[in-house]
Amino acid sequence: MFRPLALFIGLRYTRAERKNGFISFISLISMIGLTLGVAVLITVLSVMNGFDRELKTRILGMVSQANVSSYEIMPDWQTLATKIEENDKNVVATAPFIGLQGMLTAHGQVAGIMVTGIEPEYETKVSIIGEHMVQGDIHVLRAGEFGIVLGESMVQSMGLMIGDKVTLVMPEASVSVAGVVPRFKRFTLVGTFSISPEIDSTMAYVAMRDAGVLLRLPEGAQGIRLKMNDIFKAPQAALKAQNIAPERLIANDWTSTHGNLFSAIQMEKAMVGLLLFLIIVVAAFNIVSSLVMLVTDKKSDIAILKTFGASPKLIMQVFMVQGMIIGVIGTIAGTILGITLALTVSDILGFINNFFGLHLFDAYFVNYLPSQVKVSDVLLITSASFLLSFVMTIYPALRASKIQPAQTLRYE
Repeated sequence: MFRPLALFIGLRYTRAERKNGFISFISLISMIGLTLGVAVLITVLSVMNGFDRELKTRILGMVSQANVSSYEIMPDWQTLATKIEENDKNVVATAPFIGLQGMLTAHGQVAGIMVTGIEPEYETKVSIIGEHMVQGDIHVLRAGEFGIVLGESMVQSMGLMIGDKVTLVMPEASVSVAGVVPRFKRFTLVGTFSISPEIDSTMAYVAMRDAGVLLRLPEGAQGIRLKMNDIFKAPQAALKAQNIAPERLIANDWTSTHGNLFSAIQMEKAMVGLLLFLIIVVAAFNIVSSLVMLVTDKKSDIAILKTFGASPKLIMQVFMVQGMIIGVIGTIAGTILGITLALTVSDILGFINNFFGLHLFDAYFVNYLPSQVKVSDVLLITSASFLLSFVMTIYPALRASKIQPAQTLRYE
């Protein structure tokens, strides 16, 4: 089988026992450093991708991606919703809502809550609430029955069960013969959902008409939520919807409520990726040092090869093969290790978190460590590692090609 001479000699040098064991040790360290650098970079970027995915699917799957609201009730909201969908092809669904805030009390516990009055058949088209019900069904919310759906965190903190009564206290007061008393209404817990700790402890759903009654509003909707094909076009979609009736509609979108969180994740991904890439750079510099020492160790061999007619180009190729072997093995091993870690890091840290009771994820908007391997990220990291390994072989190979046989063999 034909093999280029440079590749043949380079592979022989790789397999051969070296007189200076320190050179082999430096080469091994270079390979291990490259492996760890690539593996850590793939793993960390996958985790950042996971947070990005969870923000888009969970958080932006529950809060409004875009909406238009009015200071006055919209009795004919269906007509407006139809116009919004017809005017913007990026809008895939719409749903009416009435929003209110208050305090929830039950079993002596009190907590602030953001309540959204919804029409279940429309709401399930614009949010993921229907897919994340733990108990009950979102469709059991019916006008006049005053049922409420709460998050798992809220239910557990208050010690509630399906069928229990909770009291919603409004931040308003009513004047009666007994004096000024706060407005409140008793609701029945008919379902629970689990999305993320942040959402589960702050959001609740009731029937839209029940919310209207509580706020003493006539029939209709306070606003219309929009679900987008492309969430990054939400600001334009909200403004386009507002222009249908600019004198009475107010536009809003997710960039004003959760845009900072998304930007922070993107910036952290870029900064962490850049910092971890320095690990690969350091490992690649080790390739330079190991090859320079190898060239010094093999001076007599190089001189003999040149005496037999080997060209400087051939000598360069021999030592570039040596360096690229370190780069290729380190990069491939790091890629395999990194993908393996990225696919299992959620389970590993979840087990550690539960076994030791560490509460590692309490500060995040999800209760586990998400991870998503992107082929584009893996290809970018491996390509950069291969390229860096190749570049780092050039100087030692050039140095080897410039060795003069007569001067080197004079003292042999």
